[in-house]
Amino acid sequence: MMRTVHVELGERSYPIYIDSGLLPKAAAYLIKHGMSMKSPHLIVTDDKVAPYHLETLRTSLEQAGFKTVVSIVKSGEGSKSLQVFEEVMTSAIQGGLDRSSSVIALGGGVVGDLAGFVAATYMRGIAFIQMPTTILAHDSSVGGKVAVNHPLAKNMIGAFHQPELVLYDLDTLKTLPPREVSAGLAEMVKHGLIKDQAFAYWCKEHAAELLALDQDALGYGLQRGVSIKAEVVSQDEREGGLRAILNLGHTIGHAIEAVAGYGEFLHGEAISIGMAGSALLAEALSRGEGLHAETTAMLKALNLPVVLPDHLKEDDLMAAMKHDKKFKEGTMIFVVPDSIGSVSIVKDIPEQLVRDILKQLRKGGEAHV
Repeated sequence: MMRTVHVELGERSYPIYIDSGLLPKAAAYLIKHGMSMKSPHLIVTDDKVAPYHLETLRTSLEQAGFKTVVSIVKSGEGSKSLQVFEEVMTSAIQGGLDRSSSVIALGGGVVGDLAGFVAATYMRGIAFIQMPTTILAHDSSVGGKVAVNHPLAKNMIGAFHQPELVLYDLDTLKTLPPREVSAGLAEMVKHGLIKDQAFAYWCKEHAAELLALDQDALGYGLQRGVSIKAEVVSQDEREGGLRAILNLGHTIGHAIEAVAGYGEFLHGEAISIGMAGSALLAEALSRGEGLHAETTAMLKALNLPVVLPDHLKEDDLMAAMKHDKKFKEGTMIFVVPDSIGSVSIVKDIPEQLVRDILKQLRKGGEAHV
């Protein structure tokens, strides 16, 4: 069953198509959205996705008359770097891309962010198409935030560049290992935690089906997740205010990724620990009782971590948080839950309180701040 979500952004509005069997029909969607048959299109993918899905996409496009160029990067967060960005740019230049070309991201969040940043900057901006192959990418493929990492901070070098369309083939998710499935579901339940209490509890109640990649449960979960994000992005495209609520768990989560070296933790795993930390922070600020227990129960049901590992040092995490985009004018800004399904952006969080939360998070939230 085709599920379509529209991201309303005026002239930059675009659809998200969610269904099985979309990749073999990709050419029809490019034609529908006016992509050039004369200019080459760059497919960016990684070395894990390419063996499964690249040939299907390329065959669909070339049999319809599209010209394609391919750039395959190494799988993992390490490819969101300026060095790999330059390598993909070289592929675009050598492949003869022009202003009527597009960059197609075939992969997870890393590929989407990297390819999107190439599209945003090649000739000062060309068309961008997202074809996610992970559950996690249901979050990152929507909203137009594209970036690469700096060794000191995640997503510090980036832009806003909306895609022309998002083509989400559920069949591509069948090749995901269980750990990647759980990591992707972290962002799904996050959308419920910030804006839809019923959906957050639905994710917990249907955890077994989601983990087993049941097509009906997955289709609904992805549709609801991207709908929540689309609603927020439509109101605040460039994160002037409201959109920051999408960063629940990300202040601590990004610090975990940076300190661990962008490889030890999958993004969703780090964000899961961060969301457990945000719930602890809410209780410390007397914003809601029982939030930590409720939140961690949901995360554990999806096989996600909720405890900060001992080897990640407090001072290193604090230093990483101060490089985060949400650190502003010398104070720490957190997205803090008020209840399941509702959050607030809280400024001026004392550094010592954050340190206390990290200590508590390391113990699994057993001690009270």
